[in-house]
Amino acid sequence: MTEPRIGVVGIPGKWSTEALADAVEARTGFRLVIDMGRVTLDLSAGSLMYEGVDLCSLDGMMIKKISEVYSPHVLDRLEMLRLAEARGVKIFSRPEAVLRLIDRLACTVSLAAAGVPMPATRITECPQAALQAARDFGTAVFKPLYSTKARGMTLIEGSDPAAADQIAGFAADNPVMYIQQKIDLSGQDLGMVFLGGAYLCTYARVSQSGTWNTTIHSGGKYAAFEPDAALVEMACRAQAPFGLDFTTVDVALTDNGPIVFEVSAFGGFRGVKDGCGLDAAGLLTDHVIARVTA
Repeated sequence: MTEPRIGVVGIPGKWSTEALADAVEARTGFRLVIDMGRVTLDLSAGSLMYEGVDLCSLDGMMIKKISEVYSPHVLDRLEMLRLAEARGVKIFSRPEAVLRLIDRLACTVSLAAAGVPMPATRITECPQAALQAARDFGTAVFKPLYSTKARGMTLIEGSDPAAADQIAGFAADNPVMYIQQKIDLSGQDLGMVFLGGAYLCTYARVSQSGTWNTTIHSGGKYAAFEPDAALVEMACRAQAPFGLDFTTVDVALTDNGPIVFEVSAFGGFRGVKDGCGLDAAGLLTDHVIARVTA
C-alpha cells in the first residue's frame, strides 16, 4: 500500500508539534500540521477543511496539542474532530478519550472511581465551604478546571485573615472551585509515561527555584528516575480508564505513600527526551503507523 497520510493536530512552530510532524514526515514523506483554530466543519458537506485539505480524507491524525490554553472551547475543537473519526479517520488519542481529561474535575472523578490515591480534594461553588476546606487542609491549592503547567493555581493558607478575600478573588474567574490539600513534594514529582497503555519510562521534575511546584514552566528541570514495580502498577491503573495512546501520569512520593495528581491528555515529549533519553515523537509515530496500516 502507499504510505499513510497522517496529520498532526498541534500548535505550528512549537517544538513538540514540529518534532511529531518531523517524525511522521521522515517515515511517510507526508507532513501536515493542523491548527484547529483555522479548521472549518461543514456538516451539510460532511467535510472538515484545513488549508484546502479535507481532514476526513486522511488516513490518520495525532493530537499533540488541541490549544495553547485550556478552556471549555477546547471541547468544541475535539467535537469537530469526531466527524473525521466517524468518517473513518483513525485518531490518536481518540477525541472522546481526550475530552475526559481536558476538564480537571472529569479526570479526578475517573481516578477516584478507579480507586487511585490522590491528595485530599474538595469541589464547591460555596465560598464558606471553600474557606472551610482551606482551614481543614492547612494550606490549599485552588486549581482552575482548565489549565496546564500549574497556570492559574493559587495557594491559600486557611489561617490567613485574608483567606476569604483570596477565595473570592479566585472564584471570580473560577466559580466551580477545585481545592486540593497542598502536598510536600520534597523538591520533585514524577512523570510516568505510557505508550499504547504500556509503561515506557519515568522522569522526575526537580524544582530549581524554591517554588512550591516543580513544573518546567516554574523553572523545574528533568532528571532520570527508576520506579519500583508497585509504583508502575499504580500509574498503570491510573491511566487505564482513559484509553490514551500516549500519556503521562503525574505522581508524587509522600510520607504516606505515592499519590496521583492527574493524567495528561497529551503527555510530555520533552521530559521523555531530557529525562529518559528516548524519542517520544518517533516511538508514538511508529505506534500510530502500525495501527493505521494494520
